[in-house]
Amino acid sequence: MCTKHDKPLELFCKTDQTCVCMLCTVLDHKMHDVVPLKEEYEGKKAELGKTEAEIQQMIQKRRLKIQEIKHSVDLSEEDADREIAEGVQVFTSLKESVERGLNELINTIKEKQKTTEKQAEAFIKELEQEISELMKRSTEAAAGYHHCDP
Repeated sequence: MCTKHDKPLELFCKTDQTCVCMLCTVLDHKMHDVVPLKEEYEGKKAELGKTEAEIQQMIQKRRLKIQEIKHSVDLSEEDADREIAEGVQVFTSLKESVERGLNELINTIKEKQKTTEKQAEAFIKELEQEISELMKRSTEAAAGYHHCDP
């Protein structure tokens, strides 16, 4: 009910955005854009419904975007795990290869050392034999020299 004229508020003044009665339109809201309240209500209701639908659509779009991002993160994680596994495999085989190479180097050096030692032993034996021979000759020469004593 209109507080000024005690009449039902059946109209809506678009100019002042307020509910008005028949008398208000003639007195206070002359030349204003006035429409039946029911019409305005239906329009506003439809507009609100449209806005609500748009909001719901926007919410849905964002939810889908969240799902996409989560899926993308999962894929990225799978890729990272796969790359790590591949990296570990590469470095493991590289490490094994390096260790093999090191062992081969050590064995080669040891073999060389053994060969050097064997050669040295052979030389030493040869020299010792020569020393023995020389000592024998020295002894014989000395004995022979004594025989020559006048």
